Amino acid sequence: MTDIVTASAARSVQARRRIRPHIHETPLIPARNGHGGTLMFKAENFQLTGSFKIRGAASVMTAAASDQPMITASSGNHGIGAARAAQSLGRKLTVVLPESVVPEKLAKIRSYGVEVVLHGAETGLAEQHAQHLARTTGARYVSPYNDADVIAGQGTIGLELLDQAAQIDTVFIAMGGGGLVSGIGAVLKAFSPATRIIGAAAEASQALALSMAAGRVVDCNHDDTLADAVAGGIDPDTLTLPLATAVIDEVVTCSEAEILAALRILAQEENLLVEGAAALALAACLKRGGAVAGKTSVVLLCGGNFDGARLRALVV
Repeated sequence: MTDIVTASAARSVQARRRIRPHIHETPLIPARNGHGGTLMFKAENFQLTGSFKIRGAASVMTAAASDQPMITASSGNHGIGAARAAQSLGRKLTVVLPESVVPEKLAKIRSYGVEVVLHGAETGLAEQHAQHLARTTGARYVSPYNDADVIAGQGTIGLELLDQAAQIDTVFIAMGGGGLVSGIGAVLKAFSPATRIIGAAAEASQALALSMAAGRVVDCNHDDTLADAVAGGIDPDTLTLPLATAVIDEVVTCSEAEILAALRILAQEENLLVEGAAALALAACLKRGGAVAGKTSVVLLCGGNFDGARLRALVV
């Protein structure tokens, strides 16, 4: 086991103590259809704000000095999670959003009492502006994934899994920037080294998977995907690349048709309405049926924030 894995796992243990009062310990739910083995869902779709992202944000905010202002950029799960964490912890937070932000998401983030700055036509420009403001004001920039405390916060899911299951043979986790899969993977490799970590990559946007294969951060095309929460590139200096490379045993790449099929299974067979990135993890599990048969597997349902009208059209 590498030093970075051990260090990240230890950081998650510390983070869990700090963030416990500010998050839900989400359930581990047995699947109705085990697909030849014992299949369970770690239901982060039931987390506060409907996504795991609040864990990483709360980890950063509880680790920093109490008077240090925070700044972040995201019009999705990370921005909402960071805003909720700031409200819970009484932290000063600025969220930079693109001018094109969906009004409902803008209203949701503002409802937590944080300062909002609108800048740029798309999220990338908003993120650059937030990083510039952090450098010039001394605020702590809260990255969605490229931060050791954020990774540690996401890793607390792994600690909960160890408490909830006597044995886990395989865990399937969607790969975006890599904070989730790296954090959970580090914890499980430290405390349950026989557990296999399988990363699920969307064929339409697979920056981390391709970077792992190349051994360095690479650019790639990013097409529209149902798993929109994992879409986009990664920072050139991301902490997640070496950590993900150390803990992920296998990457399974899934097509849009496979993600859609998994969404429908979750809705129609499991009565679970989730976002596309959560279905991506199940899609990888179904594609790797041999990893499931006769074994205990966990699919990480990373979130349940979705466009209701679009989801109904897809799964009904």
